[in-house]
Amino acid sequence: MTYSCRVDPNDPRLPGDLALAVVRLSRHLRGRRATALVSLTQLSALSTLMREGPMTPGAMAAAERVQPPSMTRVIASLADLGMIQRAPHPTDGRQVIVTLSDYGRQVVEDEQIAREEWLRGRLDTLPEEERDVLARAVAILGSLVSEDGKPANKAPHPESAAVRAADAASTA
Repeated sequence: MTYSCRVDPNDPRLPGDLALAVVRLSRHLRGRRATALVSLTQLSALSTLMREGPMTPGAMAAAERVQPPSMTRVIASLADLGMIQRAPHPTDGRQVIVTLSDYGRQVVEDEQIAREEWLRGRLDTLPEEERDVLARAVAILGSLVSEDGKPANKAPHPESAAVRAADAASTA
């Protein structure tokens, strides 16, 4: 599965080779986990909260593409570990807002550091031209996995802004 910089974009092997490379990279990154304090599912939920800010369990389930009952169990386990906090929703008494605790944030940061250190070391072994190709590929891969086919947006989840605005209004 070695490609030169001039790959035929119509090569029928490309989808299979790309899928295999992504799976192998993912496996290597999982192997670099700093700790095993949480499962990969829990780590993903924590990472979503870190990236998007406070959310309702329903919004977390949607962001993680899991069913709400599954997210409820993940949230309960993370709360038991002290990695998240639950607070009443400022405008809807039937809802709660889930936020990342300092401990949860530290777990996510430690995991990111471990993965990034390994990957940085691997990237440092590549020629500059190949690193340039990978830099462009990041945006392309983000587009492939986004809902609308557009590059992934690092902006906070829209609900996060609404929750913050509601909080500000209720405390004013």
